[in-house]
Amino acid sequence: MRNAELARISAQGGSARVLAIANQKGGVGKTTTAINLATALAQAGSRVLLIDLDPQGNASTGLGISRAARKTGIYAALVDEVASDTVIQRTDIENLSIIPADPDLAGAEVELVAMARREYRLADAIGRMADRSFSYILIDCPPSLTLLTLNGLVAADAVLVPLQCEFLALEGISQLVHTIERVKRGLNPRLRLQGIVLTMFDRRNNLSDLVAADARSFFGERVYDTVIPRNVRLSEAPSHGKPVALYDGRSPGAVAYSKLAEEVLRREREAV
Repeated sequence: MRNAELARISAQGGSARVLAIANQKGGVGKTTTAINLATALAQAGSRVLLIDLDPQGNASTGLGISRAARKTGIYAALVDEVASDTVIQRTDIENLSIIPADPDLAGAEVELVAMARREYRLADAIGRMADRSFSYILIDCPPSLTLLTLNGLVAADAVLVPLQCEFLALEGISQLVHTIERVKRGLNPRLRLQGIVLTMFDRRNNLSDLVAADARSFFGERVYDTVIPRNVRLSEAPSHGKPVALYDGRSPGAVAYSKLAEEVLRREREAV
């Protein structure tokens, strides 16, 4: 399926769907997935907003938003209740915008604890947006189960979980799935697991195949067919402030994220 067909699928549906990209373990390709999936969806014709909810701000860096350009961002919307539309920035990718992680976001955890509706601050910020033309809002959550991550899960319609093809990564994912279920029961009844994407897949060794087999055995159809390979272009692209589709659109990483976007759109269409 090529971009024209992806555009047809992505055009179906109404208001923005909110997808949280989350895993409490770092180094699993979470931000790489956020950047490149958002780009692939935008290139397929969807209007996409990426929210960088990780205080490290790597998604902002990976989309070319300099530190100097992050004076106001998602912290201002969460804590100061600044209008969300005023902190949205355009990127170099057509149809893709971002709310960057501003410098004060690192202190948000402490400040949010004492605030009213502390778990709903991001959902409220999204609800205040005047711009209703986005098809998808993707949230790059921090690599931990914190109050910021909880805000991402409460604001989301569904969760996409990157899973690194290593055995230790499998141990932590069950905890995240249980967290998703608890959030669904207590805070956000519409939340569901959109899917699990296998990342850093290395066909040169048996370990990746074993982890993939275990993941598919345990989680079944919730694991996407598409796997994201280990690819040097994926690693290099953020240092140039570009998604891999702009850095090297013919690389295996770029092709894989285009296919992943196809699967995400199909699942979203089926969920409506």
